[in-house]
Amino acid sequence: MAAPSGRRNGPGAVSLWLVLLLAAVALRLTEAVSEPTTVAFDVRPGGVVHSFTQSVGPGDKYTCVFIYASQGGTNEKWQMSLGTSEDHQHFTCTIWRPQGKSYLYFTQFKAEVRGAEIEYGMAYSKAAFERESDVPLKNEEFEVTKTAVSHRPGVFKAELSKLVIVAKASHSEL
Repeated sequence: MAAPSGRRNGPGAVSLWLVLLLAAVALRLTEAVSEPTTVAFDVRPGGVVHSFTQSVGPGDKYTCVFIYASQGGTNEKWQMSLGTSEDHQHFTCTIWRPQGKSYLYFTQFKAEVRGAEIEYGMAYSKAAFERESDVPLKNEEFEVTKTAVSHRPGVFKAELSKLVIVAKASHSEL
């Protein structure tokens, strides 16, 4: 983009072009970074398997799916947050109950990613709330594979309040 020629080359024109150039650069930078997206959803008891799915990244490149069954109580408000790194090679998915501990009894859970392979996965029986910290599940209660964090049948103690996944873009063969 060139500055216009002619009578408008005074100090005011230079300032205007500088402001326009900086605005264009700022807009370009905001397109390069994916702002985390947080969506609220209800976790519903009743023993039936439910799922919640969200996608993020250019062309919805990455998908996070939360599959679960729970018993007791009433619906709870949960959230799913998704984000990508600046270069869109890493993706995060966090699923949690913002009020901290869930009072539902989870009979099963699975957080699955598509378009990426998990580099880090963790499950928590209690999510951080006010002055309290996250409380992780015992390692034997859940497993992490290349594409999912899920309960271990017979060992999982039915308490779940948060899941965190960091994944890297899957490499596709050309």
